[in-house]
Amino acid sequence: MSETAGLSAIPARPMLAGWRVHLAALGLVVAALLLLFARDAGDMAWIWWDSSTYEHCLVIIPIIGWLVWQRLPMLRAIAPQGWPLPLAWIAIGGFGWLLGEAAGVAVARQLGLVMMLQGAVATTLGRGATAGLLFPLFYAFFLVPFGDAVIPALQTVTARLCMILLHMARVPATIDGVFINTPGGWFKVAEACSGAKFLIAMIALGVLVAHLGFRSRGRRAVFMLVCVIVPVIANAIRAFGTIFVAQYRGAQAAAGFDHVVYGWIFFAVVIAVVLAASWRFFDKPADAPAVDVMAVEREAAKQRARWPLIATACATLAVACAAPLWSLLATGAGRAAPAILLPAPPGWAPVVDSGVTPWRPRFDGAQMPSARYRNAAGEEVDVVVAYFESQGQSRQGQNRSLVGFGHGAVDPDGNWSWVADLPAPDGGRAERIVAPGQHHRVVVSFYDVGGVVTGSAPRVKIETLKRHLFGGPQYAAALLVSADEAKGGRQAVDHFLGAIGPIGPAFQHMGL
Repeated sequence: MSETAGLSAIPARPMLAGWRVHLAALGLVVAALLLLFARDAGDMAWIWWDSSTYEHCLVIIPIIGWLVWQRLPMLRAIAPQGWPLPLAWIAIGGFGWLLGEAAGVAVARQLGLVMMLQGAVATTLGRGATAGLLFPLFYAFFLVPFGDAVIPALQTVTARLCMILLHMARVPATIDGVFINTPGGWFKVAEACSGAKFLIAMIALGVLVAHLGFRSRGRRAVFMLVCVIVPVIANAIRAFGTIFVAQYRGAQAAAGFDHVVYGWIFFAVVIAVVLAASWRFFDKPADAPAVDVMAVEREAAKQRARWPLIATACATLAVACAAPLWSLLATGAGRAAPAILLPAPPGWAPVVDSGVTPWRPRFDGAQMPSARYRNAAGEEVDVVVAYFESQGQSRQGQNRSLVGFGHGAVDPDGNWSWVADLPAPDGGRAERIVAPGQHHRVVVSFYDVGGVVTGSAPRVKIETLKRHLFGGPQYAAALLVSADEAKGGRQAVDHFLGAIGPIGPAFQHMGL
């Protein structure tokens, strides 16, 4: 018996040695990719650590590790093989990274990096291992800090649902964008109150629970729908509760209530209720194997192309390197930053601060000269120019762009909030913003991307993308003209724009 057992262990030794070699190669390839795209990997890690919206990402890697550990018996049953087909997935990820680099969209770059890492696992381990690790590889998408784009919509939805609940509770209230005014105070459904962080975390948890607890696709779909709808409604109830407490107990009591409820208790209870209500519908036994080993072995047998491990690893890195190399060649050295001259239209003179609510847009990494002007009629405007040069730290790129969440007329960390878009002048964008105390302001924005003037955010992205992919002038600039309603509002802005003349030549006169 001992001799037979010894003989049966012999075939496992070459397989184990093969796994060691392939895992070592995978480790080297992953390390090289993280080094090549260190800025994107570092940015993701910093967002996980610094942003409360994405702090749940810190547990995604341990969860992936646990999912892989569940599959170890399956992995021991197959031999790893170099597999060239996933090079196409790496190429798609590299192209996504290139688009994100060209358009200044961080999430596209980070998504591209995750896709390249997924492809590296598949190329170095083979079709069978990839089939067995499919869900952990998919779950790695939750490492990408996505979701900022839905925050404005969630703010609006939360505010409107909150108004419905206030009216049901017979609390007098009016709404102006994301601002709610009641006898108990003036409230803003801020970015942090949109419920985005709970919604995103709930979706990540829901996907994991749906995988572990359900076999039926229909039940999984219903459960995921619940994981989307319930957090939105729960956040509206939380906001309503805060305002309701302020109505009858005062703003200080409401602030304490919101901190406790929003921080832990309320949403912990919501998660527990969702999971408890769903428990009876779970149709996957708790002791069910993580994957079907026979199905994985069938997938491993279907692999036809088997490349040497060194060739596969080198090809993986070569395909991944193509994107940053193309970006480097397309953008080139560019031009140095010019000396920016602010407009000096006739009839308008620079003035110092005149007591209106301070306002300043946000464009991280840009040069931002600004000035305030007044005309003979007493109208006042604030003028800001934002400029991203062709090279160096002020170039458009990661967290530095003319358009995108957190950039533009409203600084998310400031006092002003967007309320509505207004009729725009030719080639521009007009919007109304508001600050605490019912201070309203009009802002008109124009963007110049390599000589193309527009007020459209999508057009800015497209023009930036074209120049970063195929060459051309790389600079980008914005001209923002704003006026407080108490100092002339839209009329003052229109008078100032009429004085400086056509916007295209105006950008040139400023030295851009």
